Amino acid sequence: MFCSLSLYAQTISGNLSALASQDLRLEGFDGFKTYPVAKTRTNESGDFQLTFSKADYGVAYLISADEKTFLVILSNENVEIRGESLSNTETIRFLKSRENLLFEQYSREHIRREQALSVWEYLGKIYSLDSLFSGHPVPKQAILKEKQRIKAEDSLFLASIDTQTFVSWYLPLRKSVSSVSAIAQYRTGEIPASIEAFRSIDYADPRLYKSGLLGAVIDSHFWLIENSGRSLDSVYIEMNISIDRLIESLLSDEKKLNEIAEYLFKSLEKRSLFEPSAYLALKLLNDKSCTINNDFAARLESYRAMKTGKTAPDFEFRDGLSAPGYEAAKQPKKLSALKSRYTVVVFGASWCPQCPAELSQINSLYQKWKALNIEVVFVSLDENEKLFKSFTSVFPFISICDYQKWESPVVKSFHVFATPAIFLLDDKREILLRPNSVSQLDSWVDWYLVKGNR
Repeated sequence: MFCSLSLYAQTISGNLSALASQDLRLEGFDGFKTYPVAKTRTNESGDFQLTFSKADYGVAYLISADEKTFLVILSNENVEIRGESLSNTETIRFLKSRENLLFEQYSREHIRREQALSVWEYLGKIYSLDSLFSGHPVPKQAILKEKQRIKAEDSLFLASIDTQTFVSWYLPLRKSVSSVSAIAQYRTGEIPASIEAFRSIDYADPRLYKSGLLGAVIDSHFWLIENSGRSLDSVYIEMNISIDRLIESLLSDEKKLNEIAEYLFKSLEKRSLFEPSAYLALKLLNDKSCTINNDFAARLESYRAMKTGKTAPDFEFRDGLSAPGYEAAKQPKKLSALKSRYTVVVFGASWCPQCPAELSQINSLYQKWKALNIEVVFVSLDENEKLFKSFTSVFPFISICDYQKWESPVVKSFHVFATPAIFLLDDKREILLRPNSVSQLDSWVDWYLVKGNR
């Protein structure tokens, strides 16, 4: 058994002179997560050796006891390095491993090419737009020629790498990710081609899961669209096209579809890109070729059932009712009985980490909102009456709780899967907005109500 395994084992060895007699470990990538590959302890001189198997191919990190990291490419070859420590990466050099030597060389040269391209791009704009320089065609032609030369040199290096190696696939992808910021700021003419390059990625490719770039590829792809200088409507259209392409490439792999779609969904929500979030949710729920797990489906269902334009469910104000802003005889009996022009319904609880801060912010804004004919209803998911009353005692707005937590009929009717959850309704209970924070909601109030009343 040992002999059979050793046929497929490769090693990372070398010397890190400043890390004598210290723990060193190797971690590989599996999608969005890392996993332990091997660990060892350096000797009194800093020598070490770690073993990895054929299944551990791709990108990995050497990690020292102080959590400093150094990137290595694992392939069907032994790796040897020499340097001081992982905190001084400029001292580390690869002595053995063709793929790592190529990675090291390209990384070093590509950064310099990117810097030069940004400078030439800046000068090109000056010679095109500034009347002091625009009448001189020779420098403009020279700038264009030099930009073309730099790009061709970069492409030639990548094209010269053996296509059977991992690094031949990895370096162009890493280049796409690392170039996004410079392209958005200085080389905007490259934006369409860069977006198309991201759309052409096969998200089911197992190499992507081993690259350590999975999250960065998704984030960079949608960040570039968001920062492409388009109108917001056009941004949403482009994001929807990218969502279609991404899902299409994942239909053959249910596990990856769920993992990547859920990551993208959370990323879009976090950046308040709710229209693409809703598009993704509905695409996954309505497309019969997409198989998603139950937990993720329940979260997505919230978008289908409670998307903007839908009518929110009505519910009665009964258990745990606290409505200090109303006289006892005039307390409303249910949501539809409120006379306000707008209603903010907030789901939260005393045990929710973010809820106290969000509700405290609502508390400070309540009088401003009330003057603009906005009422607030807090639906608590607390299970303890004492905690609920203590938590809500300072709130001037309506608070209710039936002490059933996630099993509450009200919570279920609104398809709430996390707290805090906020809904802005009009006087007919139509959902106008599903903000991800009180700050976003207050920005809407300022833009549409405060500014509109001036």
